[in-house]
Amino acid sequence: MIRAAGIICKPIPEMVTAVVPELKRWLEARKIEVSVDPRTRTTLDPNGPAMTREEMAAKVDLLIVLGGDGTLLAAARALGGHDVPILAVNLGGLGFLTSVTLDELYPVLEGIVAGEHRTSERMMLEAEIVHSNKPAERLTALNDAVANKAALARMLDFDVHVDHHHVGRYRADGLIVATPTGSTAYSLAAGGPIIHPDLDAFVITPICPHMLTNRPLVVPDTAHVELDFSASGEPVYLTLDGQIGFQLQPQDRVVITKAATKVQVVNPPRKTYYEILRSKLRWGER
Repeated sequence: MIRAAGIICKPIPEMVTAVVPELKRWLEARKIEVSVDPRTRTTLDPNGPAMTREEMAAKVDLLIVLGGDGTLLAAARALGGHDVPILAVNLGGLGFLTSVTLDELYPVLEGIVAGEHRTSERMMLEAEIVHSNKPAERLTALNDAVANKAALARMLDFDVHVDHHHVGRYRADGLIVATPTGSTAYSLAAGGPIIHPDLDAFVITPICPHMLTNRPLVVPDTAHVELDFSASGEPVYLTLDGQIGFQLQPQDRVVITKAATKVQVVNPPRKTYYEILRSKLRWGER
């Protein structure tokens, strides 16, 4: 039963004012308590109440995300392990994850209130930066962890280990380690395969490798993936979900494993994963 819902909206004033007030009234008419995050509140009512996304995750039974995939990725990380389903509504753009359209919002909500909705469980990854052989940072991501060179740097030389076995030394612009959800993001653009979200796996995709035989590699979700950049001598940047970034220090390593938490995403009604792929990727069109 949905007793409390949170709303997170991409902070574009015309989006917020066009969608959020009506949505809030609809939920409150069904005795559902509504919370908004500070960025949504600022555009909607600067003097109104608001909750941080982390506070919201601990209180609500449903999180409604209005925007694009980037808005959803940030919201998923803010859940902090709370098992709260996310209804992601696409307000423009490609939107692999935000596959519910604005026209479908209220019919989907009716199904959720009636307990008739379906969810897809998405694995997350955990990336740990190891500095001087000690954990320095540990963060989660829904899509991917990306190691990139600096804008003017030469190609990177780095070693990849899986479950403490040496896979090889790569010479490339960088490397992507993606979840099945992230397989349709940067990894796909870099030539990686599409992995069905029901599978538990990682895809390791080199970015513009010097050796054409360096191909994407799919490994089990139980894998311990370690990236060692000590051979590079070039600046390396680690980015999580394209939103959080760190410059790695010389001799730093990155260890990527499956996160303990998963994300529940509400599926659009009567749409299969393959229908979404066909629509978003325009398969079959000429």
